[in-house]
Amino acid sequence: MATEYGQGYGLGSGSGFPGHTGERHHRLPAGLRAPFEARSWREFGYVLVGLPVGILLFTYAVTMVSLGAGLLVTFLGVPVLAAALAGCRGFGAMERARARALLGLRVSEPEPLRLKKQGAMGWMGAVLKSGASWRSLLYAVLQFPWSVFSFVVAVNVWAFGWAMLTYPLWFWVFPMYAGQDGLQLYGDETHRVYLDNPFEIAVTALVGLLFTLATPWLVRALTTVDRVMVHGLLGPSRLATRVVELESDRGVVVDTAAADLRRIERDLHDGAQARLVNLAMDLGLAKEKLKEDPRAAAVMVGEAHGEVKTALRDLARGIHPAVLTDRGLDAALSSVASRCTVPVRVEVDLAERPASAIEGIAYFTVSELLQNVSKHARATSAAVEVWRVENRLMLQVVDNGVGGADASAGSGLAGLAERLDAVDGILVVDSPAGGPTRITAELPWRNEPLTG
Repeated sequence: MATEYGQGYGLGSGSGFPGHTGERHHRLPAGLRAPFEARSWREFGYVLVGLPVGILLFTYAVTMVSLGAGLLVTFLGVPVLAAALAGCRGFGAMERARARALLGLRVSEPEPLRLKKQGAMGWMGAVLKSGASWRSLLYAVLQFPWSVFSFVVAVNVWAFGWAMLTYPLWFWVFPMYAGQDGLQLYGDETHRVYLDNPFEIAVTALVGLLFTLATPWLVRALTTVDRVMVHGLLGPSRLATRVVELESDRGVVVDTAAADLRRIERDLHDGAQARLVNLAMDLGLAKEKLKEDPRAAAVMVGEAHGEVKTALRDLARGIHPAVLTDRGLDAALSSVASRCTVPVRVEVDLAERPASAIEGIAYFTVSELLQNVSKHARATSAAVEVWRVENRLMLQVVDNGVGGADASAGSGLAGLAERLDAVDGILVVDSPAGGPTRITAELPWRNEPLTG
């Protein structure tokens, strides 16, 4: 259902996304320049360094854990095992730094130790109970066989490719120093085949070129496994990440509730309370004039009645409106749009209503965005669209104003983004200088729970 308030509606065309991508243009295709790119050499260096690092990690982990497990029959096994896990956590930090420097992979630190009591016993208990410690130990064990495999494959393919590619430059070594015509391709007791004529030398170089061009992509595939291991075993677990997010969201919800309470108290004190005081004074004057001048008293009572309606309307705007509860988002947003300083087209395409909490958040989100349009956008028209995509409620507010809105600048949009994030929502702002501004909000769709 679409409703338009005011005359003349027209938004600026285009989505407003900048056309500049910042990408560099290369004359050579990626397949030809890959063997000479710094990224390929860094990845190859990561594989080379991975073998000695894998030997170190595997030796330390197996030795310390075996020693600790063997000593568990005595008290010494517990501190040795805790020290082994703590050392693996330290090696995990080293591996994250190596992946960041050579692979460009940035992995956050795992969840810290949760010490329930101070002292050595508390620290050992925290290390042994930490999932990050055991994941670091698992990485130290698994990284060794993988580093051996990737080192052997990468070094052999790299050496084979470059050796064959440069064969035309050094094939003369065989007849001069080895006493044979060239590189031996096949040989038995009665017959030998050498790569010695120009055609065979050219084919050898061509095959070497193919291996050389394929080596960076093979190494990249090998390091992809390393990326998965580092990210999955040395980073924070999904559960720990979710706990941190929920703790942050809880803080945002508490702060938001406190801010809303302060706003309502301020509105009551500065707005409704002042109007009620004036109303009481006006009624007092009307009472005194009731006998002397009934007509003037009736006029004053009428003005007081208008003040009551204005105070109640201003107070209700900051609280969950009755029209939202009774008639849903379509009617409530239409009411908000009618108070905007520019014509606003409202289109709500919902087959059913979401949960009241989600509906309320959607209402206040659109209300705040339309207030920004009225105060800052310098627009001549705006539009509000609401629809559902699978399990998400989508909101979009568009205006043809001057643009330049930025949610990262600490403005009201930043607070709105935090509120949405607290309920697993998203706020996306597309507002280039000169406009138009397109702000899209996503909220999780939840149905109203059944009661009774």
